[in-house]
Amino acid sequence: MHILQVSPRVPFPLHDGGAIGIYNITKGLLEAGHRVTMLAINTPKHHQPNDVLAHLGPAFRLVTVDVNTNLKPAKALRNLLFSRLPYNVARFISPDVIQALVNLIQTETFDVIQYEGTFVAWYHEWLDSEELTPVGSITMLRAHNIEYVIWGRLAEGERNPFKNWYLRDLSGRMRRFERHYLPLFDGIAAITDEDAARLRALGCQQPIAIVPAAVELSDFRPDPAARPRPRTVFMIGSLNWLPNLEGLDWLLHEVWPAAHAEMPELELHVAGSHPPARLLAPRQDNVFVHGFVASAADFIRQHELMLVPLLSGGGMRIKIIEGMAAGKAILSTTVGAEGVAATDGASIVLRDEPAAWLAALRDYYHGRLPVAVLGAAARTAADTYGNDRVTERFEALYEAVRAGATFADA
Repeated sequence: MHILQVSPRVPFPLHDGGAIGIYNITKGLLEAGHRVTMLAINTPKHHQPNDVLAHLGPAFRLVTVDVNTNLKPAKALRNLLFSRLPYNVARFISPDVIQALVNLIQTETFDVIQYEGTFVAWYHEWLDSEELTPVGSITMLRAHNIEYVIWGRLAEGERNPFKNWYLRDLSGRMRRFERHYLPLFDGIAAITDEDAARLRALGCQQPIAIVPAAVELSDFRPDPAARPRPRTVFMIGSLNWLPNLEGLDWLLHEVWPAAHAEMPELELHVAGSHPPARLLAPRQDNVFVHGFVASAADFIRQHELMLVPLLSGGGMRIKIIEGMAAGKAILSTTVGAEGVAATDGASIVLRDEPAAWLAALRDYYHGRLPVAVLGAAARTAADTYGNDRVTERFEALYEAVRAGATFADA
């Protein structure tokens, strides 16, 4: 098949879950023998040269359109006062992208047009309204996140009254947008069962397949020669993504002071791009903020217990899958592990309250947490997320939609 991916970013380099989530779809489809053309919005935040994905080979083509998606307070205020579109979505709407999309579908034949997430869903509705969606092409949405859930959860934890109001308003706008736009596709690939249920609650009657995030398992295979440092816990994830930053702040304020006082040899290592300046100040509590690391796999292998202290977010955390693939024991909140095929006490440890986290860290510190057993079980569970298996799920969904599947999991 010839597949057109419409993406809100160029998914490279592979430094964050957003890039990895889109890139692995593309790579998997190419390895399965399909042709892929990607129309990507080239944002200032993730700007890349046009040949950055040339290594994917001759069956792949990248078409980029520069769009300034930077946050602008004046535009955000005008949007709040005069527009129904959430500002988070409006930033990605551009006449240049429309023109590039129209040029592609009028000059080439695509079997599948796949929109990578909520932020590009508007373009599908516009094409339909102009009667430009090609006859014979099936239209798919890859629901990387259900966005209104993320902003609603962030609002629940926000104590500043103005920020709380703004986040609640944004969550409501995102919910109305997603309720209108997401049911317009021929089929939807949801990342988790929870997200599939949310899509149905929004009115989606199309085939919905559970297609989890994919990981190149071989990149994270445990290395027997790499011995992690004892009594080290770690967190890895982009630190300019609000849910990650919120979770780290919770860990540092609600859990770590008591943990450090009781367990003075315990070290917390944090990796992630774009850490705010306040996190880089010298500390005396065995917290080490490394910022961006060139190899997530090497960083993961150097430390023992993975922490996922997420309080917000949606979809699936790719970093938790990478930790599982590396054979790491993982301590997570319930939200952090949402959608992950892991069992509390067998292949992961799930705790939500600060006191419960402190108790789990105490067990780890004193050797009572079976990190080797947990890590081995996590490694086995990670096989579900191999890129080849996930690609097969995409192909099955495409065929189900082509065959005229109705409301039910495809």
